[in-house]
Amino acid sequence: MNRPVTETWPPAPIRTGRLVLRASAAEDRTAFLDLFSSPEVGTHTGGARPREELERAMPEVPGRRPGLFVIERDGAMIGVITLDRRGPERRGHVRPEGGETELGYLLLPEAWGHGYAAEACAAALDWCAGARPGEPVVLTTRTANERAVRLAVKLGFTELERFEEYGAEQWFGARHPS
Repeated sequence: MNRPVTETWPPAPIRTGRLVLRASAAEDRTAFLDLFSSPEVGTHTGGARPREELERAMPEVPGRRPGLFVIERDGAMIGVITLDRRGPERRGHVRPEGGETELGYLLLPEAWGHGYAAEACAAALDWCAGARPGEPVVLTTRTANERAVRLAVKLGFTELERFEEYGAEQWFGARHPS
């Protein structure tokens, strides 16, 4: 059973030392296309999508939905953070009925290696703790993505299990409210 999202969406922009987490806008469309068609990003997500296909399918304002933050640096989108409900049909849960908040993130390759993912994820998790008090947060990443696994641990996630999904071994962890 999915629990209703009770927070107001979109929230006010969240500012960190170097970044802004905000709702998407029409000017982010090119960056969304770059992100989802990137072969480098696709290595960690099961494959890039053809840019022409994305151009046809992507709305004028992509990503405009509850739970999705654009990560902005110096006025430009560099990635996205998602806080979605994990479907009960998927493997990996901390509650029998599922529906936990699941943290996801993707950054453009030129934004890798600067600590932006850690900074943005920490801010999103802080926001989530206030908007969804007491809610455990889960995260799944390919075990082969060692940087993502290290980041999960740094953010306070504890490995609960590994399983096969999307043709690769997945690391599944949870971060429980303190």
